[in-house]
Amino acid sequence: MTQTWGMSIHENLLGGPPPTHLPDDPGPRELLASGTAPVDVAAAHPTSSLAWAQLADEAYERGATVESYAYARTGYHRGLDALRRSGWKGHGPVPWEHEPNRGFLRALHALARAAQAIGEQEEYERCSQFLKDSSPTAAQVLG
Repeated sequence: MTQTWGMSIHENLLGGPPPTHLPDDPGPRELLASGTAPVDVAAAHPTSSLAWAQLADEAYERGATVESYAYARTGYHRGLDALRRSGWKGHGPVPWEHEPNRGFLRALHALARAAQAIGEQEEYERCSQFLKDSSPTAAQVLG
C-alpha cells in the first residue's frame, strides 16, 4: 500500500467505520432474474433480503400495504443479521455500489415506504434516515 506521512491511502480520514460489504449470494438474485416467483425464492432462500424486498415491492404495487410492510420488515431483519455477521456495528456505510448490499437497502426502503403508507411516521422517518446514512446513492436511486 502506498503511504504518505504515515497514513495509508485507504485509511478513512473521517474516522468512521469502514463500509460493510455483504458476501455475495448469487442464487436468489439469479432465480429472480430468471423469472422465478419471489415467493418461491423466499421459501428456498429465507435469509435473502432481496427476495423479501421483491415480495414487498410486489405487494405495495398491488395496494397490499400491510403485507408489503411485513415482507419489508422480514427482509430488513434478515439484512441486519447478515450485516452483523459481516462486522457491521450498527452504523456506517452500506454501499449500494456493492450489489450484494442491495437486497438489504431495498428492504429498508420498502419498510420506510410501507410505514409511511400505514401511518407509522416515526418509523418512516427513522428508516428513511437510516437509508440515507447507509447509502446516499441507494436513497437517491430508490427515491
